[in-house]
Amino acid sequence: MKKTLILGVFALLLLGSCVSKKEYAALEAKQKETQDLLNTATVKLNSCLADKASSEARAKALEDRIADLKSSNENLIQSNKDLTMLTSKGASNIEKTLESMREKDLKITRLQDAISKKDSVMLALVTSLKKEVGINDPDIEVNVEKGVVFISIADKLLFKSGSYVVNERAKEVLGKVAKVVKSKPDFECMVEAHTDPVPYNKPPLIDNWDLSVKRATSVVRVLEDLGVNSSKLIAAGRSQYVPIASNDTAEGKAANRRTRIVILPKIDEFYDMIEKEMKNLEAAGN
Repeated sequence: MKKTLILGVFALLLLGSCVSKKEYAALEAKQKETQDLLNTATVKLNSCLADKASSEARAKALEDRIADLKSSNENLIQSNKDLTMLTSKGASNIEKTLESMREKDLKITRLQDAISKKDSVMLALVTSLKKEVGINDPDIEVNVEKGVVFISIADKLLFKSGSYVVNERAKEVLGKVAKVVKSKPDFECMVEAHTDPVPYNKPPLIDNWDLSVKRATSVVRVLEDLGVNSSKLIAAGRSQYVPIASNDTAEGKAANRRTRIVILPKIDEFYDMIEKEMKNLEAAGN
């Protein structure tokens, strides 16, 4: 553009020497008009170039967007295929899980039935003991805790003070207990003797441990004499260490001096029963 302007000026100078002022003014006006047109064309050209660059940028952005959408569409198609496969596998896994849950529920039901059967036997046993031993004697207590039957007999009913020789009145009570125990061949009988904390030392016994064990074995021997199977009997001495009342009073000490006869199912037979139920369940499932 600068080159064109210089040539125009040069031409005007050349013509100025050869033409009249009137012609020179006309040429000068024409040159100005031409320059204005050139300037306008230059502005339009620059605007077109800017619009082209903007359009090219938008086109590039649209191409990138199209590429992104295409990629996203392909990913969605693949995800849909994967989801279909997962849904199929998930349905299969859910069915297997439900089947496993049904089997477990059935096993639990069988186990609950076995436990209920044991609890029913224990309830019948408690009823028999209360009927045989009597429920109105304050020195004898029959109850069941966690599936185990306890017959708690006050010390004064079994022994004289400081003695481990079972008295005659106690043999009458133990005879009733023996009758019930002998009717339940699937149960064991543990004799558990307790003392108060008053020190004991009467040779050959030297302390409350000895006294409690000796009292337990004395009761066991009476039960043997009454016909209870020796293999079902257990003797246990607990000394002074499991009190049920405060030893600060005479009444509390008397309550702690006690003998408990614990009638419990043979654990191995109970679990054999449960195992048998489980085997029956597995056989039915196959």
